[in-house]
Amino acid sequence: MSAVMPPSPEPIHVDASFLVVEKPPWLLSVPGRLIADCLAARVQARWPDALVVHRLDMGTSGLMLFARGLEAQRALSLAFEKRRVGKRYVAIVDGAVAEPAGTVDVPLIVDWPNRPRQIVDAERGKPALTHWRRVDVDSARGRSRIELQPVTGRSHQLRVHLAHIGHPILGDELYAPPAVHAASPRLLLHAARLEFRHPVSGDTVVVESPPPF
Repeated sequence: MSAVMPPSPEPIHVDASFLVVEKPPWLLSVPGRLIADCLAARVQARWPDALVVHRLDMGTSGLMLFARGLEAQRALSLAFEKRRVGKRYVAIVDGAVAEPAGTVDVPLIVDWPNRPRQIVDAERGKPALTHWRRVDVDSARGRSRIELQPVTGRSHQLRVHLAHIGHPILGDELYAPPAVHAASPRLLLHAARLEFRHPVSGDTVVVESPPPF
């Protein structure tokens, strides 16, 4: 008897060209080597023509865009490749962030002996650029809420960049010290906004999802 695939979340937006779904934390975006259940499989069980355009880390929640059909997938994938998609994330990080805003521009490369970890490598790393803005500081609890705008889309980019500047994300099992990892039962990182051109009409599409933390 085959297992029943859990239902996909209700889409935030759906039309003939694409759909946007909110991924819960701890669900893979696409199938893994040992785990078949993922957001893509759940979405495709309901919309068989849905195709993956981009991915979120397993621990990250928030907006994922799926194209409907190959033509829309090519158009939307090109928009990501050419950096024509506006992305905004929200995170809760360790420590009181002193500056109101900033940019992290340090190259990243996979740490092969410790995959899937990524590391900063000025010589061999690929360019990685993140803009950030402080939203508020919780001095009593020693943490801050920030908004992030990744320009590039390297694996684990936001997590590594924040750890690099001394403010790892709460709940991050890979890049935060044990006490910061243990401070939250989940990674406090949420994909909160996508902005892009509709692949058919060319109209600007904005989809938002408030963080659940």
